[in-house]
Amino acid sequence: MTLDQLVWLTLGATLLACVLAVAGLRSYATGSAQRRDLVDRLSQTGAAAPHGRGRRFTALDRRLRATGPGRRLARRLAATGLDVTPGEFTVYVCALLAGLWITAQTLLAAFFGPLAALLGLWAAAAFLRWQRQKRIDKFINQLPELARILANGTQAGLALRTAITMAADEMDAPAGEELAKVAHALAVGHSIDDALGELARRLPSRELVVLVTTLVLSHRAGGQVVGSLRNLTETLEQRKETRREVKTQLSQVMMTAYAVPLIGLAVLLLMDRAAPGTLERTTSSFLGQAAVVIALALYAAGFFVIRRMSRIDV
Repeated sequence: MTLDQLVWLTLGATLLACVLAVAGLRSYATGSAQRRDLVDRLSQTGAAAPHGRGRRFTALDRRLRATGPGRRLARRLAATGLDVTPGEFTVYVCALLAGLWITAQTLLAAFFGPLAALLGLWAAAAFLRWQRQKRIDKFINQLPELARILANGTQAGLALRTAITMAADEMDAPAGEELAKVAHALAVGHSIDDALGELARRLPSRELVVLVTTLVLSHRAGGQVVGSLRNLTETLEQRKETRREVKTQLSQVMMTAYAVPLIGLAVLLLMDRAAPGTLERTTSSFLGQAAVVIALALYAAGFFVIRRMSRIDV
């Protein structure tokens, strides 16, 4: 091979490498842009939300969703049905913690600032649990109607997949929203077992497990779904009434559980107003701080013990 041929071969290889490098960079840039667009759509859950408002703190929301705790928070928010993103919820909670810290430090003493912030953090987690349980209870109350719609649909000759789609269109939230997710999973190729199992994991309850088990077993065995759903509808109606009666009977106990810590807070405020500076002097020493922490722990223990004693699974 002559020198001229070697030069031309080197130039050709260099030119080919440059072309491939440009094509690779262009492909990488296109993929990155598509990924950013996808993340924006997922984080905003539709810029035009049902209430017509745009999402706030989108940059923070994208960064949170890229982390493990952020994804877990997103799943918890999705289970509650709240129209809020992880970024918005994080900012709101931080603002709440700062407000509680400053308020407790101003009204009581500097020692109570961090304690109020910790209480606010627990309250935020408890709020998510309460919203999730509220959504589950509302879904349970809709189960008799859901079983009735599925029974009517299958009796009319519709397939179970079609009956689920029909129930998703006819029922209100949260049942309509959850069934729409099941119908979408079935439309993209998931089996009925997997789609209904995912529904039972999102909204865990005994009633829903019974309904899902009935539908899955009837679908597998090819049995008569109508008779099973008719009987299940009557059972769910009875359990619904029983749950309502139990909740009514325990309402006074639940009010007592919330009144116990509120009484302790009221006592602290009265002490500080009767003798200004009492809490500041009390929490200025280690013994005083330990006494306050022990007292708050006892109030919290009383709250949890009363809640535990009043929890009856029906």
